[in-house]
Amino acid sequence: MYEIGKSYTLQEAVEILKKCPPTKFDQSLELSLKTGVEVQKSDQQVRGTVTLPNGTGKKTILVVFARGEKIKEALDAGADFAGNEDLLEKIKSGWMDFTAVISTPDMMREVGKLGKVLGPRGLMPTPKAGTVTADVVKAIQEVKAGKVEFKTDKHGVINSPVGKLSFTKEKLLENMTALLSVVARSRPATAKGVFLLSLALSSTMGPGLKIDLRSISEVQGV
Repeated sequence: MYEIGKSYTLQEAVEILKKCPPTKFDQSLELSLKTGVEVQKSDQQVRGTVTLPNGTGKKTILVVFARGEKIKEALDAGADFAGNEDLLEKIKSGWMDFTAVISTPDMMREVGKLGKVLGPRGLMPTPKAGTVTADVVKAIQEVKAGKVEFKTDKHGVINSPVGKLSFTKEKLLENMTALLSVVARSRPATAKGVFLLSLALSSTMGPGLKIDLRSISEVQGV
């Protein structure tokens, strides 16, 4: 079905993963991008957000930390949970049944205390990601529309979801192109040499397939 070590186009990789033995659940697809940045240099961190045109396929359970009228605004806009000290205490007690977090600026002093809990799960809200904002309605709409945050890990790798295996090939390719385009534009000005060293596509239970970088040359900056 596929050859270990062989490189494929994104289209070929999607087709191969779709032909893998089926599972009892709808698998997620993830792109892994190995960058050439020097991660030990703070000015070479790659971080940003992208709204996938077809969403991630994952159900979003959204928590908003806010006070006063902002709580009602958040709930009316589609937040699953909204509050302040009550939610903070609930999370401190071990509750983690949510997939995204937004906070108003005045709540971040308290939310920051949850760093050890939210940080490792990639749930800590940040101004750069647009998840620390007074405009909670806009932030909620963006998250619900498929906005995802990406950043390099300590090895210079970016891992990002790009949809579900049940998505059509065309929708998956649209999502991947959107991600690659935004990542390319996020290249640090101080980065030298080749920015994107390698690329792989995998599904939850399927293999990781190496992508031929020449096949994505149409994505500007990559």
